[in-house]
Amino acid sequence: MKFIEAGFGNRWVLRTEIEIEDGNEYEVRGVQGPIHFHSAYLRLWLWKTVIILDSREGFKKVHKNDKNLKFLIGIVSR
Repeated sequence: MKFIEAGFGNRWVLRTEIEIEDGNEYEVRGVQGPIHFHSAYLRLWLWKTVIILDSREGFKKVHKNDKNLKFLIGIVSR
C-alpha cells in the first residue's frame, strides 16, 4: 500500500510512504507511481493523538507513542 501525503510535519512537504507486505516501510520524496486510488484522508497529529478523517473508513482517533505535530492531506493507493 502507498500513502501519498502533502503537508507539514514530515521530512518532505510531498512524500510517498510505501508499506511492504512483510510489514516494513520506507518513504521517498515526491510522488512515486503508479497510483491506484483507494481513499483520501486528512490527518491531524497533535502530540500523541492522531485524528484521521478518511473517505472510506470515516473518523478515527488513534494514540501513538511518538510526540509530533503534523497536518497532512493524502491519498491511499493499492
